[in-house]
Amino acid sequence: MPTFSNPVLAGSHPDPSICRVGKDFYLVTSSFAYYPGIPVLHSRDLVGWQPLGHVVDRPSQVSLTGLDVSDGLWAATIRHHEGTFYVVVALAKGRQGSTTYLFTASDPAGPWSDPVVLEAEGIDPSLFFDDDGRCWFTACRDAAEPEVTGPGELWMRELDLGRLALTGPTHALWYGAMRGAWVEAPHLYKRDGVYHLIGAEGGTGRHHAVTAARADAVTGPYSTDPRSPLLTHRHRGAAEPIHHVGHADLVDTPAGETWAVALGVRQLDGTHTLGREVFLVPVEWTADGPVFAPDTGRVRLSERLPAGAGAGAVAPAGPVRDDFGGPALGPEWSSLRGPVGHLVSTGPGEGGLTIRLSPEPLTGTGTPAFVARRQQHLRMRARARVRFTATAPTQEAGLVVFQHAHHATLALTADAAGTPHVVLTAREAGSPTRLGAVAVTSDEVVLVVDSDESGYTFHVEDGTWTTLGSIERPFFSTERAGGFVGVNLGLYGIGGADAGEAHVHWFEYAPAR
Repeated sequence: MPTFSNPVLAGSHPDPSICRVGKDFYLVTSSFAYYPGIPVLHSRDLVGWQPLGHVVDRPSQVSLTGLDVSDGLWAATIRHHEGTFYVVVALAKGRQGSTTYLFTASDPAGPWSDPVVLEAEGIDPSLFFDDDGRCWFTACRDAAEPEVTGPGELWMRELDLGRLALTGPTHALWYGAMRGAWVEAPHLYKRDGVYHLIGAEGGTGRHHAVTAARADAVTGPYSTDPRSPLLTHRHRGAAEPIHHVGHADLVDTPAGETWAVALGVRQLDGTHTLGREVFLVPVEWTADGPVFAPDTGRVRLSERLPAGAGAGAVAPAGPVRDDFGGPALGPEWSSLRGPVGHLVSTGPGEGGLTIRLSPEPLTGTGTPAFVARRQQHLRMRARARVRFTATAPTQEAGLVVFQHAHHATLALTADAAGTPHVVLTAREAGSPTRLGAVAVTSDEVVLVVDSDESGYTFHVEDGTWTTLGSIERPFFSTERAGGFVGVNLGLYGIGGADAGEAHVHWFEYAPAR
Protein backbone atom coordinates (compact mmCIF):
# COMPACT_ATOMS: atom_id res chain seq x y z
CA MET A 1 0.00 0.00 0.00
CA PRO A 2 1.45 3.41 -0.96
CA THR A 3 2.31 5.55 2.05
CA PHE A 4 3.42 9.06 2.93
CA SER A 5 5.57 10.37 5.77
CA ASN A 6 4.17 12.45 8.62
CA PRO A 7 4.35 15.31 9.41
CA VAL A 8 3.04 16.75 6.16
CA LEU A 9 4.18 20.20 7.29
CA ALA A 10 7.43 19.98 9.23
CA GLY A 11 8.72 22.66 11.53
CA SER A 12 6.65 25.13 13.52
CA HIS A 13 3.16 25.09 11.92
CA PRO A 14 0.81 24.95 14.93
CA ASP A 15 -2.99 24.86 15.09
CA PRO A 16 -3.80 23.78 11.52
CA SER A 17 -7.16 24.55 9.91
CA ILE A 18 -8.26 23.28 6.52
CA CYS A 19 -10.99 23.63 3.90
CA ARG A 20 -11.62 22.25 0.41
CA VAL A 21 -12.92 23.89 -2.75
CA GLY A 22 -13.43 21.35 -5.54
CA LYS A 23 -10.16 19.45 -5.90
CA ASP A 24 -8.14 22.03 -3.97
CA PHE A 25 -7.28 22.04 -0.26
CA TYR A 26 -6.26 25.17 1.64
CA LEU A 27 -4.62 25.27 5.06
CA VAL A 28 -3.63 27.98 7.55
CA THR A 29 -1.64 27.82 10.79
CA SER A 30 -0.75 30.09 13.69
CA SER A 31 2.08 32.57 13.14
CA PHE A 32 2.29 34.34 16.54
CA ALA A 33 4.51 37.47 16.32
CA TYR A 34 6.18 36.41 13.08
CA TYR A 35 5.45 38.49 9.99
CA PRO A 36 3.92 38.06 7.42
CA GLY A 37 1.15 36.46 9.46
CA ILE A 38 -1.10 33.43 8.97
CA PRO A 39 0.53 31.43 6.15
CA VAL A 40 -1.83 30.02 3.51
CA LEU A 41 -0.85 26.75 1.83
CA HIS A 42 -2.37 24.74 -1.04
CA SER A 43 -2.51 21.03 -1.86
CA ARG A 44 -4.25 18.69 -4.28
CA ASP A 45 -3.58 15.51 -2.27
CA LEU A 46 -3.33 16.60 1.42
CA VAL A 47 0.29 15.44 1.51
CA GLY A 48 2.30 17.85 -0.60
CA TRP A 49 1.75 21.49 0.39
CA GLN A 50 2.89 24.65 -1.36
CA PRO A 51 2.82 28.17 0.11
CA LEU A 52 0.40 30.60 -1.52
CA GLY A 53 0.98 33.67 0.61
CA HIS A 54 -0.17 35.13 3.91
CA VAL A 55 -3.41 36.59 5.20
CA VAL A 56 -1.61 39.38 7.05
CA ASP A 57 0.97 40.89 4.71
CA ARG A 58 0.42 44.62 5.31
CA PRO A 59 1.28 46.34 8.59
CA SER A 60 -1.94 48.35 8.30
CA GLN A 61 -3.97 45.14 8.83
CA VAL A 62 -2.75 44.19 12.32
CA SER A 63 -0.10 45.68 14.60
CA LEU A 64 2.20 43.14 16.26
CA THR A 65 4.55 45.74 17.76
CA GLY A 66 5.28 45.25 21.44
CA LEU A 67 4.18 41.63 21.54
CA ASP A 68 6.11 38.68 22.89
CA VAL A 69 7.21 36.16 20.25
CA SER A 70 4.56 33.65 21.41
CA ASP A 71 1.73 36.17 21.48
CA GLY A 72 0.26 37.55 18.27
CA LEU A 73 -1.94 35.65 15.81
CA TRP A 74 -3.29 32.46 17.36
CA ALA A 75 -5.22 29.54 15.87
CA ALA A 76 -6.84 30.87 12.71
CA THR A 77 -9.67 29.00 10.97
CA ILE A 78 -10.16 29.03 7.19
CA ARG A 79 -13.52 28.36 5.51
CA HIS A 80 -15.07 28.88 2.05
CA HIS A 81 -18.64 29.78 1.18
CA GLU A 82 -20.20 30.81 -2.14
CA GLY A 83 -16.99 32.11 -3.71
CA THR A 84 -15.53 33.81 -0.64
CA PHE A 85 -12.77 32.61 1.66
CA TYR A 86 -13.06 33.55 5.33
CA VAL A 87 -10.33 33.51 7.98
CA VAL A 88 -11.04 34.26 11.65
CA VAL A 89 -8.23 34.61 14.17
CA ALA A 90 -7.56 35.89 17.68
CA LEU A 91 -4.82 38.37 18.46
CA ALA A 92 -3.24 37.43 21.80
CA LYS A 93 -1.52 39.78 24.22
CA GLY A 94 -0.03 38.56 27.47
CA ARG A 95 -1.15 34.99 26.56
CA GLN A 96 -4.81 36.05 26.44
CA GLY A 97 -7.12 36.78 23.56
CA SER A 98 -7.53 40.53 23.05
CA THR A 99 -9.15 41.05 19.62
CA THR A 100 -10.89 38.76 17.13
CA TYR A 101 -10.42 39.55 13.44
CA LEU A 102 -12.28 38.38 10.32
CA PHE A 103 -10.58 38.53 6.90
CA THR A 104 -12.06 37.73 3.49
CA ALA A 105 -10.67 37.06 0.02
CA SER A 106 -11.92 35.84 -3.35
CA ASP A 107 -8.53 34.20 -3.97
CA PRO A 108 -6.75 32.39 -1.10
CA ALA A 109 -3.42 33.60 -2.52
CA GLY A 110 -4.62 37.12 -1.69
CA PRO A 111 -4.97 39.93 -1.42
CA TRP A 112 -6.89 39.48 1.81
CA SER A 113 -9.09 42.26 3.11
CA ASP A 114 -8.38 44.60 5.93
CA PRO A 115 -9.78 42.94 9.05
CA VAL A 116 -13.23 43.33 10.50
CA VAL A 117 -13.17 43.36 14.30
CA LEU A 118 -15.78 40.99 15.71
CA GLU A 119 -17.50 41.48 19.04
CA ALA A 120 -16.04 38.32 20.51
CA GLU A 121 -13.98 37.35 23.52
CA GLY A 122 -11.58 34.47 23.97
CA ILE A 123 -9.45 32.56 21.48
CA ASP A 124 -9.58 29.87 18.77
CA PRO A 125 -12.46 31.29 16.69
CA SER A 126 -14.09 29.14 14.01
CA LEU A 127 -16.91 29.37 11.45
CA PHE A 128 -19.56 26.83 10.44
CA PHE A 129 -21.81 27.26 7.39
CA ASP A 130 -25.02 25.31 7.81
CA ASP A 131 -27.14 23.79 5.03
CA ASP A 132 -29.53 26.74 5.17
CA GLY A 133 -26.72 29.21 4.41
CA ARG A 134 -26.53 30.63 7.91
CA CYS A 135 -23.05 31.07 9.39
CA TRP A 136 -22.22 30.35 13.01
CA PHE A 137 -19.20 31.69 14.89
CA THR A 138 -17.69 29.59 17.69
CA ALA A 139 -14.84 30.31 20.08
CA CYS A 140 -13.65 29.44 23.59
CA ARG A 141 -13.49 31.66 26.65
CA ASP A 142 -13.31 31.52 30.43
CA ALA A 143 -16.41 29.93 31.93
CA ALA A 144 -18.63 32.15 34.09
CA GLU A 145 -18.83 29.51 36.84
CA PRO A 146 -15.61 27.48 36.58
CA GLU A 147 -16.20 25.75 39.92
CA VAL A 148 -19.43 24.31 38.47
CA THR A 149 -18.74 23.77 34.79
CA GLY A 150 -14.96 23.68 34.49
CA PRO A 151 -12.56 26.44 33.45
CA GLY A 152 -13.44 26.78 29.76
CA GLU A 153 -16.58 27.34 27.70
CA LEU A 154 -17.24 26.86 23.99
CA TRP A 155 -19.78 29.42 22.83
CA MET A 156 -21.59 30.49 19.66
CA ARG A 157 -23.24 33.44 17.94
CA GLU A 158 -24.55 33.84 14.42
CA LEU A 159 -22.43 35.76 11.91
CA ASP A 160 -24.40 38.10 9.63
CA LEU A 161 -22.64 37.60 6.30
CA GLY A 162 -24.01 40.83 4.87
CA ARG A 163 -22.72 43.06 7.67
CA LEU A 164 -19.87 40.76 8.77
CA ALA A 165 -20.97 41.23 12.35
CA LEU A 166 -22.07 38.88 15.11
CA THR A 167 -25.78 39.00 15.74
CA GLY A 168 -28.43 37.42 17.93
CA PRO A 169 -28.06 35.70 21.28
CA THR A 170 -24.96 34.02 22.63
CA HIS A 171 -25.25 30.25 23.12
CA ALA A 172 -23.10 28.38 25.64
CA LEU A 173 -22.40 25.08 23.89
CA TRP A 174 -20.13 22.87 25.96
CA TYR A 175 -17.63 22.82 28.82
CA GLY A 176 -15.58 19.87 27.66
CA ALA A 177 -15.31 16.19 28.46
CA MET A 178 -12.62 16.72 31.12
CA ARG A 179 -14.23 19.20 33.48
CA GLY A 180 -10.97 20.07 35.21
CA ALA A 181 -9.29 21.03 31.93
CA TRP A 182 -9.60 24.01 29.60
CA VAL A 183 -11.52 23.24 26.39
CA GLU A 184 -10.52 25.02 23.18
CA ALA A 185 -10.23 24.74 19.36
CA PRO A 186 -13.97 24.33 18.61
CA HIS A 187 -14.91 23.21 15.09
CA LEU A 188 -18.43 22.20 14.01
CA TYR A 189 -19.39 19.57 11.42
CA LYS A 190 -22.74 18.19 10.32
CA ARG A 191 -23.23 14.54 9.40
CA ASP A 192 -26.56 12.84 8.69
CA GLY A 193 -28.42 15.66 10.41
CA VAL A 194 -26.29 15.54 13.58
CA TYR A 195 -23.99 18.37 14.65
CA HIS A 196 -20.58 17.26 15.89
CA LEU A 197 -18.51 19.69 17.97
CA ILE A 198 -14.82 18.82 18.04
CA GLY A 199 -12.63 20.43 20.69
CA ALA A 200 -9.21 20.13 22.28
CA GLU A 201 -8.46 19.65 25.96
CA GLY A 202 -5.59 19.00 28.33
CA GLY A 203 -3.44 21.95 27.28
CA THR A 204 -1.18 21.98 24.25
CA GLY A 205 1.49 19.82 25.94
CA ARG A 206 1.72 16.10 26.56
CA HIS A 207 -1.90 15.81 27.83
CA HIS A 208 -3.31 17.35 24.64
CA ALA A 209 -6.36 15.48 23.33
CA VAL A 210 -9.21 15.68 20.81
CA THR A 211 -12.64 15.48 22.48
CA ALA A 212 -16.17 15.82 21.12
CA ALA A 213 -19.85 16.51 21.76
CA ARG A 214 -22.97 16.22 19.62
CA ALA A 215 -26.41 17.79 19.24
CA ASP A 216 -29.51 17.60 17.06
CA ALA A 217 -29.69 21.40 16.71
CA VAL A 218 -26.81 23.71 15.85
CA THR A 219 -27.24 25.77 19.03
CA GLY A 220 -27.47 22.68 21.22
CA PRO A 221 -27.86 21.33 23.78
CA TYR A 222 -24.62 19.38 23.24
CA SER A 223 -23.88 16.14 25.04
CA THR A 224 -20.36 14.81 25.52
CA ASP A 225 -19.30 12.02 23.21
CA PRO A 226 -18.63 9.24 25.75
CA ARG A 227 -15.74 7.98 23.63
CA SER A 228 -13.75 11.14 24.41
CA PRO A 229 -10.86 11.54 23.99
CA LEU A 230 -11.19 10.52 20.36
CA LEU A 231 -7.49 11.04 19.69
CA THR A 232 -4.58 11.51 22.08
CA HIS A 233 -1.05 10.25 22.74
CA ARG A 234 -1.00 11.24 26.40
CA HIS A 235 -1.23 7.59 27.43
CA ARG A 236 1.75 6.51 25.33
CA GLY A 237 5.27 6.04 26.63
CA ALA A 238 8.48 7.92 26.02
CA ALA A 239 9.38 5.73 23.03
CA GLU A 240 6.38 7.08 21.09
CA PRO A 241 7.83 9.28 18.30
CA ILE A 242 4.86 11.72 18.26
CA HIS A 243 3.45 13.52 21.30
CA HIS A 244 1.15 16.48 22.15
CA VAL A 245 -1.44 15.39 19.57
CA GLY A 246 -4.55 17.57 19.32
CA HIS A 247 -6.20 20.66 17.80
CA ALA A 248 -7.80 18.79 14.88
CA ASP A 249 -9.79 20.04 11.88
CA LEU A 250 -11.60 17.71 9.44
CA VAL A 251 -12.01 17.80 5.68
CA ASP A 252 -13.76 15.55 3.16
CA THR A 253 -11.94 14.61 -0.05
CA PRO A 254 -13.41 14.36 -3.57
CA ALA A 255 -12.98 10.57 -3.23
CA GLY A 256 -15.37 10.52 -0.27
CA GLU A 257 -12.79 10.04 2.49
CA THR A 258 -12.43 12.17 5.62
CA TRP A 259 -9.05 13.20 6.96
CA ALA A 260 -7.96 15.29 9.91
CA VAL A 261 -5.08 17.69 10.21
CA ALA A 262 -3.80 17.86 13.78
CA LEU A 263 -0.79 19.25 15.57
CA GLY A 264 1.83 17.11 17.21
CA VAL A 265 5.50 17.23 18.15
CA ARG A 266 8.39 14.91 17.44
CA GLN A 267 9.88 14.62 20.90
CA LEU A 268 13.27 13.21 21.84
CA ASP A 269 14.17 12.41 25.45
CA GLY A 270 11.24 14.49 26.66
CA THR A 271 12.00 17.68 24.69
CA HIS A 272 11.32 19.03 21.22
CA THR A 273 12.90 21.84 19.21
CA LEU A 274 11.04 21.86 15.87
CA GLY A 275 7.78 23.12 17.33
CA ARG A 276 4.26 21.82 16.76
CA GLU A 277 3.89 20.35 13.29
CA VAL A 278 0.98 19.30 11.04
CA PHE A 279 0.12 15.60 10.95
CA LEU A 280 -2.44 13.98 8.66
CA VAL A 281 -4.77 11.37 10.19
CA PRO A 282 -7.46 9.21 8.51
CA VAL A 283 -11.00 9.49 9.88
CA GLU A 284 -14.06 7.27 9.45
CA TRP A 285 -17.63 8.25 10.26
CA THR A 286 -19.81 5.87 12.24
CA ALA A 287 -23.23 6.15 13.86
CA ASP A 288 -21.40 7.33 17.01
CA GLY A 289 -19.45 10.03 15.19
CA PRO A 290 -15.91 10.35 13.81
CA VAL A 291 -13.31 7.67 14.49
CA PHE A 292 -9.74 8.97 14.24
CA ALA A 293 -7.04 6.60 12.95
CA PRO A 294 -9.51 3.70 12.86
CA ASP A 295 -6.89 1.01 12.20
CA THR A 296 -4.43 1.99 14.93
CA GLY A 297 -5.91 4.66 17.21
CA ARG A 298 -2.75 6.74 16.92
CA VAL A 299 -0.95 9.18 14.66
CA ARG A 300 1.80 7.45 12.71
CA LEU A 301 5.00 8.63 11.05
CA SER A 302 4.10 6.47 8.04
CA GLU A 303 0.47 6.43 6.92
CA ARG A 304 -1.46 5.22 3.86
CA LEU A 305 -1.95 7.77 1.13
CA PRO A 306 -5.37 9.37 0.72
CA ALA A 307 -7.38 7.84 -2.12
CA GLY A 308 -6.41 9.47 -5.39
CA ALA A 309 -3.04 10.74 -4.20
CA GLY A 310 -0.04 9.71 -6.26
CA ALA A 311 2.56 7.40 -4.73
CA GLY A 312 5.23 10.03 -5.36
CA ALA A 313 3.23 12.86 -3.83
CA VAL A 314 6.18 14.38 -1.96
CA ALA A 315 9.74 14.36 -3.22
CA PRO A 316 12.49 13.63 -0.68
CA ALA A 317 13.76 16.77 1.00
CA GLY A 318 17.09 18.02 -0.27
CA PRO A 319 19.33 21.06 0.13
CA VAL A 320 17.68 24.44 -0.41
CA ARG A 321 19.95 27.28 -1.46
CA ASP A 322 18.75 30.88 -1.59
CA ASP A 323 20.86 33.41 -3.51
CA PHE A 324 18.32 36.17 -2.81
CA GLY A 325 18.21 37.14 -6.47
CA GLY A 326 14.51 38.01 -6.60
CA PRO A 327 12.78 41.29 -5.80
CA ALA A 328 11.57 40.00 -2.42
CA LEU A 329 12.19 37.26 0.10
CA GLY A 330 10.54 33.90 -0.56
CA PRO A 331 7.48 32.78 1.43
CA GLU A 332 9.59 30.59 3.73
CA TRP A 333 11.20 33.68 5.28
CA SER A 334 9.71 35.67 8.15
CA SER A 335 10.62 38.66 10.26
CA LEU A 336 9.40 39.66 13.71
CA ARG A 337 6.33 41.89 14.22
CA GLY A 338 6.51 43.75 10.94
CA PRO A 339 8.14 44.19 7.53
CA VAL A 340 11.89 44.79 7.41
CA GLY A 341 12.12 46.27 3.93
CA HIS A 342 13.92 49.31 5.34
CA LEU A 343 16.45 46.99 7.04
CA VAL A 344 16.75 44.00 4.72
CA SER A 345 16.73 44.07 0.91
CA THR A 346 17.33 41.52 -1.85
CA GLY A 347 18.41 41.40 -5.46
CA PRO A 348 19.62 44.79 -6.72
CA GLY A 349 23.27 45.65 -7.07
CA GLU A 350 25.47 42.62 -6.54
CA GLY A 351 22.52 40.44 -5.58
CA GLY A 352 22.29 38.58 -2.33
CA LEU A 353 20.76 39.93 0.87
CA THR A 354 21.72 43.27 2.38
CA ILE A 355 21.13 43.73 6.11
CA ARG A 356 21.25 47.27 7.47
CA LEU A 357 22.27 47.00 11.12
CA SER A 358 19.68 48.10 13.66
CA PRO A 359 19.94 48.93 17.38
CA GLU A 360 16.80 46.82 18.03
CA PRO A 361 17.92 43.66 19.89
CA LEU A 362 16.59 40.19 19.09
CA THR A 363 15.33 40.06 22.68
CA GLY A 364 13.21 43.20 22.30
CA THR A 365 9.58 43.64 21.25
CA GLY A 366 10.19 45.75 18.16
CA THR A 367 11.21 44.79 14.63
CA PRO A 368 14.93 43.91 14.53
CA ALA A 369 17.07 43.49 11.42
CA PHE A 370 16.27 39.78 11.31
CA VAL A 371 14.83 37.28 8.84
CA ALA A 372 14.47 33.56 9.49
CA ARG A 373 13.04 30.29 8.25
CA ARG A 374 11.75 27.30 10.22
CA GLN A 375 14.02 24.44 11.15
CA GLN A 376 12.22 21.37 9.75
CA HIS A 377 14.63 18.49 10.40
CA LEU A 378 16.30 17.38 13.61
CA ARG A 379 19.44 16.61 11.63
CA MET A 380 20.39 19.46 9.35
CA ARG A 381 23.11 21.90 8.32
CA ALA A 382 22.55 25.61 7.70
CA ARG A 383 25.25 27.76 6.07
CA ALA A 384 25.52 31.37 5.02
CA ARG A 385 28.28 33.31 3.26
CA VAL A 386 28.42 36.67 5.03
CA ARG A 387 30.51 39.78 4.48
CA PHE A 388 30.65 42.43 7.18
CA THR A 389 33.28 44.88 8.38
CA ALA A 390 32.72 45.77 12.03
CA THR A 391 34.51 48.67 13.68
CA ALA A 392 33.49 47.92 17.27
CA PRO A 393 32.44 44.92 19.41
CA THR A 394 28.91 46.39 19.58
CA GLN A 395 28.45 45.73 15.85
CA GLU A 396 27.65 42.20 14.74
CA ALA A 397 25.99 40.34 11.89
CA GLY A 398 25.61 36.70 11.03
CA LEU A 399 23.65 33.55 11.72
CA VAL A 400 21.18 32.99 14.57
CA VAL A 401 19.40 29.95 15.99
CA PHE A 402 16.28 31.53 17.45
CA GLN A 403 13.77 29.96 19.84
CA HIS A 404 11.51 32.21 21.87
CA ALA A 405 13.48 33.37 24.94
CA HIS A 406 16.63 31.47 23.94
CA HIS A 407 18.88 32.03 20.96
CA ALA A 408 22.48 31.64 19.85
CA THR A 409 24.37 33.91 17.45
CA LEU A 410 27.39 33.12 15.29
CA ALA A 411 28.49 36.57 14.28
CA LEU A 412 31.13 38.54 12.47
CA THR A 413 32.24 41.37 14.76
CA ALA A 414 35.44 43.05 15.93
CA ASP A 415 37.43 43.12 19.14
CA ALA A 416 38.36 46.32 20.95
CA ALA A 417 41.33 46.76 18.63
CA GLY A 418 39.15 46.44 15.54
CA THR A 419 40.44 42.99 14.57
CA PRO A 420 37.74 40.93 12.83
CA HIS A 421 36.45 37.99 14.85
CA VAL A 422 33.68 35.43 14.67
CA VAL A 423 32.00 35.02 18.06
CA LEU A 424 29.56 32.39 19.31
CA THR A 425 27.15 33.67 22.00
CA ALA A 426 24.24 31.94 23.72
CA ARG A 427 21.46 34.03 25.26
CA GLU A 428 19.11 32.61 27.86
CA ALA A 429 16.27 34.93 28.89
CA GLY A 430 18.34 37.86 27.63
CA SER A 431 21.51 36.94 29.53
CA PRO A 432 24.51 36.42 27.15
CA THR A 433 27.29 33.85 27.52
CA ARG A 434 30.24 33.86 25.13
CA LEU A 435 31.03 30.26 24.17
CA GLY A 436 33.81 30.76 21.66
CA ALA A 437 35.65 33.23 19.44
CA VAL A 438 38.24 33.12 16.67
CA ALA A 439 40.12 35.83 14.81
CA VAL A 440 39.55 35.69 11.06
CA THR A 441 41.68 37.00 8.22
CA SER A 442 38.84 38.29 6.10
CA ASP A 443 35.59 40.20 6.54
CA GLU A 444 33.88 37.52 4.43
CA VAL A 445 33.35 34.03 5.89
CA VAL A 446 30.98 31.08 5.73
CA LEU A 447 29.08 30.58 8.98
CA VAL A 448 27.77 27.07 9.68
CA VAL A 449 25.49 25.41 12.21
CA ASP A 450 24.89 21.65 12.42
CA SER A 451 22.02 20.07 14.36
CA ASP A 452 21.47 16.49 15.46
CA GLU A 453 20.08 14.52 18.40
CA SER A 454 22.73 15.80 20.79
CA GLY A 455 22.73 19.48 19.97
CA TYR A 456 23.87 22.34 17.76
CA THR A 457 27.50 22.76 16.72
CA PHE A 458 28.82 26.01 15.25
CA HIS A 459 31.65 26.41 12.76
CA VAL A 460 33.30 29.06 10.60
CA GLU A 461 35.06 28.62 7.24
CA ASP A 462 37.81 31.19 6.73
CA GLY A 463 40.24 29.33 4.52
CA THR A 464 40.29 26.78 7.34
CA TRP A 465 37.48 25.03 9.23
CA THR A 466 37.12 26.07 12.87
CA THR A 467 34.58 24.71 15.35
CA LEU A 468 33.69 27.35 17.93
CA GLY A 469 31.49 25.30 20.23
CA SER A 470 28.32 23.31 20.79
CA ILE A 471 25.05 23.84 22.67
CA GLU A 472 22.97 20.96 23.93
CA ARG A 473 19.72 20.44 22.04
CA PRO A 474 17.37 20.92 25.06
CA PHE A 475 18.61 24.52 25.38
CA PHE A 476 16.51 25.33 22.29
CA SER A 477 13.54 23.19 23.27
CA THR A 478 10.08 24.51 24.06
CA GLU A 479 10.28 22.72 27.40
CA ARG A 480 13.25 24.88 28.41
CA ALA A 481 12.79 28.09 26.39
CA GLY A 482 9.04 28.28 26.90
CA GLY A 483 6.50 29.70 24.49
CA PHE A 484 4.62 28.12 21.61
CA VAL A 485 7.06 28.28 18.69
CA GLY A 486 9.85 26.12 17.32
CA VAL A 487 13.41 26.90 16.26
CA ASN A 488 13.94 29.35 13.43
CA LEU A 489 17.25 29.74 11.62
CA GLY A 490 17.96 33.35 10.77
CA LEU A 491 20.20 36.11 9.54
CA TYR A 492 20.54 39.34 11.51
CA GLY A 493 22.51 42.52 12.16
CA ILE A 494 22.78 44.57 15.37
CA GLY A 495 24.57 47.87 15.85
CA GLY A 496 24.12 51.59 16.30
CA ALA A 497 22.09 53.89 14.12
CA ASP A 498 24.89 54.24 11.52
CA ALA A 499 26.60 50.88 12.00
CA GLY A 500 26.61 50.02 8.32
CA GLU A 501 25.47 46.99 6.38
CA ALA A 502 26.19 43.27 6.16
CA HIS A 503 25.88 41.33 2.94
CA VAL A 504 24.74 37.70 2.70
CA HIS A 505 25.73 36.14 -0.62
CA TRP A 506 23.67 33.00 -0.04
CA PHE A 507 21.98 30.88 2.60
CA GLU A 508 21.71 27.09 2.40
CA TYR A 509 19.54 24.69 4.41
CA ALA A 510 20.25 20.98 4.01
CA PRO A 511 18.69 18.00 5.81
CA ALA A 512 21.25 15.49 7.02
CA ARG A 513 20.97 11.73 7.43
